[in-house]
Amino acid sequence: MLANFGFFSTLVIILIAVLFSAFRILREYERGVIFLLGRFQNVKGPGLIIIIPGIQKMVRVDLRTVVMDVPSQDVISRDNVSVKVNAVVYFRVVDPQKSIIQVENFLAATSQFAQTTLRSVLGKHELDEMLAEREKLNLDIQKVLDIQTDAWGIKVSNVEIKHVDIDESMIRAIARQAEAERERRAKVIHAEGELQASDKLMQAAQILSQQTGAMQLRYLQTLTNIASDKSNTIIFPIPMDLVSPLMDVLKNRNPEVH
Repeated sequence: MLANFGFFSTLVIILIAVLFSAFRILREYERGVIFLLGRFQNVKGPGLIIIIPGIQKMVRVDLRTVVMDVPSQDVISRDNVSVKVNAVVYFRVVDPQKSIIQVENFLAATSQFAQTTLRSVLGKHELDEMLAEREKLNLDIQKVLDIQTDAWGIKVSNVEIKHVDIDESMIRAIARQAEAERERRAKVIHAEGELQASDKLMQAAQILSQQTGAMQLRYLQTLTNIASDKSNTIIFPIPMDLVSPLMDVLKNRNPEVH
């Protein structure tokens, strides 16, 4: 009698354990891929679902966006410069069935493919493009990743290049190049200023030459500006146009003056 009671109590405990194991709760951001005797059946969730133990099996899939840090990669640019580049990839599962059936581990697969894509895409560009056109490169990498991972039920929403580490000698070369570029711009600006100044001076000379007294007035105005500073000794030339009439008068009065 006691043996039968112990057997039935054990059986009841086993049935209760099996019954509780059949109930699964999936959160709002989770889905369950259900397999019936090894074959795909459907995708369930979120909420309370029932799994037949021993016959059905469930694999949980997280639908939230995954932020994956791509390790630093050695990249040789198109102009043969060696750099180290790392990036961040943002992606999420949009098809739980494909993410479980089409690829063994979609996280590892996406990480490896992101590393190879980062090297291959950046290797097609020069160093200046890596430094100045990051938005364009981010978009190119994101498109390549998105096309490949679409078969895995994954959507790559964004890719951001974080750092482009350059060798110290290359940094010095870039600094010298930037300095030379600034000097070139300064010389061009100075030459353009000289050209504009000479053009304005030519126009002023043409205007002054149209009136005979304009040059004299300008000359006297210049003397007035210089004379305002009394601490300087001023030596100025006298135009021959002013001296010639005086010399003619002196010659007429005294023929001996030559």
